[in-house]
Amino acid sequence: MPLKSHRYSLGARLFLTAAICCALVLMLAGIGLTTFYRRSAERGFDERLSVYIKELVADLAAPPEAERQAIGDLGEPRFDLPLSGWYWQIIRLDGEKPTIRSSRSLVGGQLPKLLDQQLTPNARGLRETYVSGPDDRALRVLEREIDVGEDGRFTVAVGAPADEIDGDIRDFRFALTLTFVLLGLALVASTLIQVRFGLRPLVRLGTAVGAVRTGEAPRIAGQYPPDLAPLAGELNQLIDANREILERARTQVGNLAHALKTPLSVMLNEAEAGGRARCPTW
Repeated sequence: MPLKSHRYSLGARLFLTAAICCALVLMLAGIGLTTFYRRSAERGFDERLSVYIKELVADLAAPPEAERQAIGDLGEPRFDLPLSGWYWQIIRLDGEKPTIRSSRSLVGGQLPKLLDQQLTPNARGLRETYVSGPDDRALRVLEREIDVGEDGRFTVAVGAPADEIDGDIRDFRFALTLTFVLLGLALVASTLIQVRFGLRPLVRLGTAVGAVRTGEAPRIAGQYPPDLAPLAGELNQLIDANREILERARTQVGNLAHALKTPLSVMLNEAEAGGRARCPTW
């Protein structure tokens, strides 16, 4: 009964398995690297905003009232452009009516107070999150609460457009995707070469077995890798064993034929003699 062949060849199964594994590894690596880069980009962006917060805190804690009136001179023109996305805001918390100072870019608007959102400060005492700005743009906002003693308690917040972070991440994701696509194609090509090269001895072994079956060769010849050499040796032993069995069967058939030849001759002679005895002599 002929054996049924599988739908996929061994080479195709090896190639598909390797290609799928490569795709999964590259996909997971891409997700991990993108997540890591996002966090790194956020830390770098927060570092820029925290510098402005430190300058505002330093101006706010300045003893002379005259220096305190100059709060907000951060050397960044975008804090003066209306709705530029770059904003700062200072709110006094312990007054009867909250006193709010803000950058000109807010044009009378106000940033959400992160203190009311129950956000946990980080190790540097900064609250950080994404909020919607006055013009409905996504903002990355950092806020810090400070106590300047008799002058009161304040929250100092600085916000900037989050699309700068998103733009950096998009550029990184595009470069990473392009790199991983090229790397994936190279891995798939190398996998195909490895499969074809690795299965070549197995193809030669199959051809040698076919030559033995058709009588073109008496035995399996040639050199094979260490993992296929035992199989080729076992096949040769099987061929030799079958040949010995065939030779033994031929010998037994010849002996049987020789053993049957003499009795048959005697029986034929007796039959001829008996036939002549019955016939009358004229």
